[in-house]
Amino acid sequence: MIMNNEIPDRWYSTKEICAYLGISRDTMLVWIATKNMPAHKVGRNWKFKVSEVDEWIKSGQAAE
Repeated sequence: MIMNNEIPDRWYSTKEICAYLGISRDTMLVWIATKNMPAHKVGRNWKFKVSEVDEWIKSGQAAE
């Protein structure tokens, strides 16, 4: 059995990405809508690649 932390670059849920960044769900939704936070809609759920989110933060787009 493969554990979640052993899967490279897996998709993160809304709850997981909020915990990872230390932000609220409302903040995350605002960032998706106004700051082009990298997010992918899967059905009714948002999914995230940590590598994409980290790159977005490093690029300075999160601070704009």
